[in-house]
Amino acid sequence: MKRSINDVVGSASSNSLDAKKPVFLTKAQREELALKRRQDQISDQRLRREQLTLSNPDDGDSNGKDRDRDRDRERERDRDRGRDRDRDRDRDRDRERERDRDRRERDREPDRRIREREREEEAKAREAARVEKLVEREREKELDSIKEQYLGGKKPKKRVIRPSEKFRFSFDWENTEDTSRDMNALYQNPHEAQLLFGRGFRAGMDRREQKKQAAKHERETRDEIRKKDGVIEKPEEAAAQKVREEAADAYDSFDMRVDRHWSDKRLEEMSERDWRIFREDFNISYKGSKIPRPMRSWEESKLTSELLKAVERAGYKKPSPIQMAAIPLGLQQRDVIGIAETGSGKTAAFVLPMLAYISRLPPMSEENETEGPYAVVMAPTRELAQQIEEETVKFAHYLGFRVTSIVGGQSIEEQGLKITQGCEIVIATPGRLIDCLERRYAVLNQCNYVVLDEADRMIDMGFEPQVAGVLDAMPSSNLKPENEEEELDEKKIYRTTYMFSATMPPGVERLARKYLRNPVVVTIGTAGKATDLISQHVIMMKESEKFFRLQKLLDELSDKTAIVFVNTKKNCDSIAKNLDKAGYRVTTLHGGKSQEQREISLEGFRAKRYNVLVATDVVGRGIDIPDVAHVINYDMPKHIEMYTHRIGRTGRAGKSGVATSFLTLHDTDVFYDLKQMLVQSNSAVPPELARHEASDSNQVRFVMTFAAAILYGFVLPLVELTYKKVSQRISYTLVLEVQLVMCFSATFFCLVGMLANGGFKVICSVFLRCSVFLRCSVFLNMLCFKFC
Repeated sequence: MKRSINDVVGSASSNSLDAKKPVFLTKAQREELALKRRQDQISDQRLRREQLTLSNPDDGDSNGKDRDRDRDRERERDRDRGRDRDRDRDRDRDRERERDRDRRERDREPDRRIREREREEEAKAREAARVEKLVEREREKELDSIKEQYLGGKKPKKRVIRPSEKFRFSFDWENTEDTSRDMNALYQNPHEAQLLFGRGFRAGMDRREQKKQAAKHERETRDEIRKKDGVIEKPEEAAAQKVREEAADAYDSFDMRVDRHWSDKRLEEMSERDWRIFREDFNISYKGSKIPRPMRSWEESKLTSELLKAVERAGYKKPSPIQMAAIPLGLQQRDVIGIAETGSGKTAAFVLPMLAYISRLPPMSEENETEGPYAVVMAPTRELAQQIEEETVKFAHYLGFRVTSIVGGQSIEEQGLKITQGCEIVIATPGRLIDCLERRYAVLNQCNYVVLDEADRMIDMGFEPQVAGVLDAMPSSNLKPENEEEELDEKKIYRTTYMFSATMPPGVERLARKYLRNPVVVTIGTAGKATDLISQHVIMMKESEKFFRLQKLLDELSDKTAIVFVNTKKNCDSIAKNLDKAGYRVTTLHGGKSQEQREISLEGFRAKRYNVLVATDVVGRGIDIPDVAHVINYDMPKHIEMYTHRIGRTGRAGKSGVATSFLTLHDTDVFYDLKQMLVQSNSAVPPELARHEASDSNQVRFVMTFAAAILYGFVLPLVELTYKKVSQRISYTLVLEVQLVMCFSATFFCLVGMLANGGFKVICSVFLRCSVFLRCSVFLNMLCFKFC
């Protein structure tokens, strides 16, 4: 049968489609095809090698090498092929294991479900049994309660636990559970152990009760022994026993929890604990031996009636802490060093004991007027001396004592005449008093009471030689013995020295060691600290902004008074003049004014004819001006001690005050100390001051001073000594000696001045400048000799 063209085309297309369709081969078929292909490749390679061998018969060796190489390659291929077969075999084995595991898990699933169902049924059964037991127990409790109620049994009371016993340890058993009492009669009569000697106590029991029981047992034991021996108790023993019992009763009645405050007790009721609390309340601390109790009020001060009337007339209702501590010491004629903050009432603390001392001496008459006064008070400034004079006259109102002040700025002849006419008390500045002594206007033959007020200020001002001269002019035969244990003659009058200071620089300590005998140091608060009643404010500004800020602060005063402190007399007059032009009631006070002008200015400010006082450090210490509301440091002082005394012009006598300080970048020397004082008084520290490097530590000043010592003491002399040719005109030995002297002097005064304070620091700086000036002059002379 003939086929058509369409059939032929259709069959060809179907064959091509069949050839294009993918055919699935099994693993065995794939391995068979691969093996067949590999055999074909091997046969082709063998055929090519034979042909190559026939075509090159001379290359037998190379053919041998090729054969070896082919053989090695063949072995490697066989090895790789075997490794592939092993890998496929392992993979097939892992698949078979997974299938077997899945098959076993499916077979165990029904058994697992059956076990879980059985466990759930068992748990339900246990829960049902437990509930049934609880129901049975509750039913039994209910029946027991019904039975107890029917029979009328007593229900035990529930123990009430006090809040105080809530956290106290207690045993689980109670005394009612103790069955040993019924077993033996011995347990019915326990014996308490008595402590017959030693200081031990049983823990967990009241000590007072133990002492009481021990004393009772001891007394009963002694009575039994006495009865057995037939000894009769003596009246002295009975009285002593009664005293002991009263003391024990007093001890038992004392309870610290209900004890009264010291202010509610009489003087004889004060205990040692009360005195300690009293000293802590007023921040009083002592250093010394045989210190009397401080006085709590004027009635307990043992002052004479005239002095108490004067105190009441002056308006002193309650003594200040320094007066509480210092007056009892002064009445015993003890040497005292008082350290207290400014405005704490130090004047009355030494004036009242001084007046009590003079009142016991013979009255001043023509016979002893020429021997000088009975007491001397020294102060650093004229204003302070006159202020002390006013206070002394006030307290001596009912005693009739004559008080004379000797200060500069007045006629020394008139002052000497007052002393020769007779006076009990002289109040003077050290310089004017030593002048009177040297010119024989005054003598101190019978002066045995001396007071140094503001002693540190006198030392700073360079009055140490004058103070020592005055103390040396007093009779030395009346000094107390240095041995503290040696008994004093009650009939003899000894020298009494009072020294008041806000700080204790080395100069003051030197005077105290030389002239004071076994002094008692009384410290009120912290030495060198301003009172807490002063609110301190510090403002950082430029120099040109000061006057505008000053006017702004003065405008807020209204009728109150203020003191503006500056560092120089010229600046003082300039600021006062500008304030006067601005319409303020202003006056000035500085060392350039005469004594009469200073007194007029101070009196006008106290009388409030002026409400602004522009002053230098003349008013910075000791001057008591009442009701100063504001202190303004227009120029910051160079030392923090002067800052403390300046702001102490306000906040006096228990009143509050405000102190404002203008600070510039030229005051870096005081930044560190000022920051520490502001932090200690809980005052605000300006951010500019807190961030400044000079306020972080006091090491900058130390490093600069030490560098100056090295420069002036070692470097410059070495440079000078290099010009040896100058020895042609000047002896080299002489030059060397001069240089060495200046080297050691500069180094000594610089290093010592760095560690010293007060007047000694000023002296060191003066000597340092002198040595530097001398060295520079010698250096210039040597250059002139060299080049001229």
